[in-house]
Amino acid sequence: MATMEPKVICVLLLVFSLALSSLAQVQTETCMMAPSQRSNCGFSGITPAQCTAKGCCFDSTVPGHPWCFYPLNINNVPEEECEF
Repeated sequence: MATMEPKVICVLLLVFSLALSSLAQVQTETCMMAPSQRSNCGFSGITPAQCTAKGCCFDSTVPGHPWCFYPLNINNVPEEECEF
């Protein structure tokens, strides 16, 4: 039976822990909003990677509105009621 390199094991553990932490987080912010609601979070020429590293959203599809913008906070998300 072949043994795994220590670096490979570390990478696999890192990926596994990141996957678990993302599943455990409750979404309290969203990037889905009207372009008029966007509040600038970046600077002219910011890259998508730089924007997301700041914890912001990036969408360059809407001209005339910020491409790097703060996410919208979700405060009280009502639970859907089931009707039978």
